Amino acid sequence: MFLWAGSKGAQGSGSGRRSIYHKIREYDILEKRRTVTALKAGEDRAILLGLSMILFSAMMYFVLGITMVRSYSDSVWTGESNCTVLNSTVVAEINCSYSCGSECRKSSRYPCLQVYVSLNSTGRALKLSHNEEVYEANPECFYIPKCRKDHTLMNTIVMNISERLKTHTQVSCYYDPSEQHDAVLLTRLYGRRAIVTSLLWPTCTLVGGMLIIAMVKLTQYLSFLCEQIGRIKRMGLSSLTGNSQGMIGTRKYNGDIQDGV
Repeated sequence: MFLWAGSKGAQGSGSGRRSIYHKIREYDILEKRRTVTALKAGEDRAILLGLSMILFSAMMYFVLGITMVRSYSDSVWTGESNCTVLNSTVVAEINCSYSCGSECRKSSRYPCLQVYVSLNSTGRALKLSHNEEVYEANPECFYIPKCRKDHTLMNTIVMNISERLKTHTQVSCYYDPSEQHDAVLLTRLYGRRAIVTSLLWPTCTLVGGMLIIAMVKLTQYLSFLCEQIGRIKRMGLSSLTGNSQGMIGTRKYNGDIQDGV
């Protein structure tokens, strides 16, 4: 009877220790679940940010492709050379219209500056235009100022340009290698440097979004590996602990039997 009571007390104390252990274990599991949930929410936000950056860069590539890149590829003025200014004179007054309010338009006039240059690579005398837009609007004029009410101001702007061209007789220009156009351009709307600079930012955004997603996936993979390694270690440790506890219990049981005898 003494042995039975002693064994019952030992079982009661063991069950108490097990209940405390289970409570601590459940608390650890809950904390781990909360941590995993918070980490998963952060990872989802990071992946969403990366996908948004990739989508934004794709949209920027599309917009730049149908505007700047298309204009650059369709341009016929691909040759670059030096030009010598032959003369620059105002040949006429061109009518233009400007806005004076909602549904209100008034007319004004601006001087048409005509510039002839000699292309150094071929020696041809050609008209000089400021860029593609000016050539398409009026190929006879070098520069088209913004139409204003003040005619004197527009005349002053054009005359300043004329004096500057007379001072700098050697200028860089762009010409048509096929010689289908009788004009050259002083500048291009979208040159090679402008295209590269414009494509730099969406490229950086695309690379940044891909790096964010790659880092999140790498972190998830490393976390999975660490969890697998920890599980294997816990399984090995629990098996060793179970064997040692079994051996200790057997020794105690044999000692109690010997004491009772």
